[in-house]
Amino acid sequence: MNQNCCCGGKCVDERLEKVKKVIEEYKTVKGGLIPVLHKIQDIYGYLPEDVLKVVSQELNIPMAEIFGVASFYSYFSFEPKGKYIIRVCLGTACYVKGAQGLIDRLCKELNVEVGKTTADGKFTLEATRCLGACGLAPVMVIGEKVYGRITPDDIPNILKEYE
Repeated sequence: MNQNCCCGGKCVDERLEKVKKVIEEYKTVKGGLIPVLHKIQDIYGYLPEDVLKVVSQELNIPMAEIFGVASFYSYFSFEPKGKYIIRVCLGTACYVKGAQGLIDRLCKELNVEVGKTTADGKFTLEATRCLGACGLAPVMVIGEKVYGRITPDDIPNILKEYE
């Protein structure tokens, strides 16, 4: 039992039991791996390796195949995500209007690399392709909130909204 867990390990067991039910549901379904991975991502917020080992055993699918499928789709993550996911558009319009400067400033302010989560688990920084708001370039999205026509100097005040 995990002594550091807020519930003495009970939440971990409950999540794994949910996963096992999903695995059982999709065990005989052709192409069932992807829905199982989606449910794991929903339950844990990412795809923990120890849970993927259970999937491998229960569905009789090699880990290499599971990793191949999971790494192909950008929805899936092998690392926990932060409370807030920051997505900076690097599509053509945003890139031309200075999106890289936004990323550079975010990396500096948050002390995090693109694709990683801050040490406090608060933010995950992602660089994405077109977010469909080219008229607002450069664009950054935090959660569901869109920030358009921003500059690197706007970053500190935007981050203060999430303190």
